[in-house]
Amino acid sequence: MLEAPKFTGIIGLNNNHDNYDLSQGFYHKLGEGSNMSTDSYGSLQMSNGGGSVAMSIDNSSVGSNDSHTRILNHPGMKRVNNNYTVAQSVNRGKVSHGLSDDALAQTLMDPRVPTEGLENFDEWTIDLRKLNMGPAFAQGAFGKLYKGTYNGEDVAIKLLERPENDLERAHLMEQQFQQEVMMLATLKHPNIVRFIGGCRKPMVWCIVTEYAKGGSVRQFLTKRQNRSVPLKLAVKQALDVARGMEYVHGLSLIHRDLKSDNLLISADKSIKIADFGVARIEVQTEGMTPETGTYRWMAPEMIQHRPYTQKVDVYSFGIVLWELITGMLPFQNMTAVQAAFAVVNKGVRPNIPNDCLPVLSEIMTRCWDGNPDVRPPFTEVVKMLENAEMEIITTVRKARFRCCITQPMTVD
Repeated sequence: MLEAPKFTGIIGLNNNHDNYDLSQGFYHKLGEGSNMSTDSYGSLQMSNGGGSVAMSIDNSSVGSNDSHTRILNHPGMKRVNNNYTVAQSVNRGKVSHGLSDDALAQTLMDPRVPTEGLENFDEWTIDLRKLNMGPAFAQGAFGKLYKGTYNGEDVAIKLLERPENDLERAHLMEQQFQQEVMMLATLKHPNIVRFIGGCRKPMVWCIVTEYAKGGSVRQFLTKRQNRSVPLKLAVKQALDVARGMEYVHGLSLIHRDLKSDNLLISADKSIKIADFGVARIEVQTEGMTPETGTYRWMAPEMIQHRPYTQKVDVYSFGIVLWELITGMLPFQNMTAVQAAFAVVNKGVRPNIPNDCLPVLSEIMTRCWDGNPDVRPPFTEVVKMLENAEMEIITTVRKARFRCCITQPMTVD
């Protein structure tokens, strides 16, 4: 097995555990108070307009008053003259008029700044002349997400800004970038978000992936306002996730942050697993960083900073399956920290509806078992879900779960 670079995920750089409550999603919706503070607890809300690519970005706004770095102040990256716009150049990629004051986008597209390759993955280096950048739809302390097109295809563009005055963080972020490129270039599966390519510039790193028009599963469930999800669709989407994770684990990889925010819905309603920025190859687990996950979906051994294996993803999948079936946010009546405490110290898990199919109840119960050895591998999960899908088709074709909101959201 290959060994991935040893690094701490971007989220894990902050030792304040409260910052790992990402229950509201990874992204902050632009246009609703873009200047984020530490009070945001790292929660960056995605735009409700649909369409997303789930990628980790730290909290606070790029270029805001509380930003850790200022790309415009870097001596080698002076702001482009107002009389010059990349969109005016010939045979170059374009930046929409709304981005004329976006230093990050302008720096990427400025032809005067040399483009660097992707080292061992140079064949994935994008041609910036074919990239058209649209509006940003989410941002964090060191990066933004944009919608755009590449070669005429709708894409999501992730830009990371190299911190100017923090060499340690810059090194970790570069490792993070290289790790994500390696993972995305390696993974090829119908249920894994498709990698288009990327590139590097001295102060900006870029990753381009397919754009999911349906947004994230969490967005989809939130829009339903806790209404029941068609059972057939819930199981179909759970199967998509399980098959994608079966493939990931088959390559001896761990995702480490499997949750509904990182599951994207394509036009045909199939699920694409995204955000491999915190994923890594499974080697020695002693040094793995537990904070990379989110408490509501996080396995007890990660919360407790104990060594862990691929079974942490199986635990998270159990929570995701519960979400798909009920349409609800796990541990809705708790903060993320309260949920972590309850999971570890009281063995609390989400409450399974009384009318849940026994086979689905069994999958959830086994997946989120406190003992990792009891949790089934994804190869077994896929088979169990296929059996459940067949049972639904043959016996309860029109079944839907009806969860009573007055019921307790957890069971001890």
